[in-house]
Amino acid sequence: MAEVKVPVQLRTEFGKGAARRLRRTEHVPGVIYGHGADPVHVALPGHELMMALKTPNVLIALDLNGKKELVIPKAVQREAIRGFLVHVDLLTVKSGEKVTVDIPIHTEGDLAPGSNLLEHLLNSLPVETEATHIPESVTVSVAGLDSGHSVLAKDITLPAGTTLAVDEDTVVLQVVAAQAEAPAESEGEGEGSEG
Repeated sequence: MAEVKVPVQLRTEFGKGAARRLRRTEHVPGVIYGHGADPVHVALPGHELMMALKTPNVLIALDLNGKKELVIPKAVQREAIRGFLVHVDLLTVKSGEKVTVDIPIHTEGDLAPGSNLLEHLLNSLPVETEATHIPESVTVSVAGLDSGHSVLAKDITLPAGTTLAVDEDTVVLQVVAAQAEAPAESEGEGEGSEG
């Protein structure tokens, strides 16, 4: 995964009013955590950050006081209706360091013929991987799976250097039969002549 460069400024004002003023200038308040260091409060340009966050688990390169910091997004808060970025927590990482992240699961192939439905019990897979080599996603083939079949976490092929961060017997996907609605009973049924 390529790293994305995003400019950053240190923040000296804190609180709701300061955050609102910052957002009016199209910046997003954020905090950088990690490696036992004190949290660093920063302001990031909203558009560049939004574009970077389109890639799950993106590796972001920040120039912080002349020192290059590699970070990954840990928590992103968005405005509920319009989806604007409100705040971001970033985690400092180093090359070679292992991190636990959730990577999206994509499926390919067609289920067995019939009225089968694919149920995603997990939309993303928790894995442990090197911070500078986070896979963008994993792809699972569901070709030919029939009702009653499941895909477990251990069945998913992971890229080299990536291990599961969830129990290997966790059900990730399962195929279920479509539920048909029971036919409604006709009103005349069951009524007989009295005698």
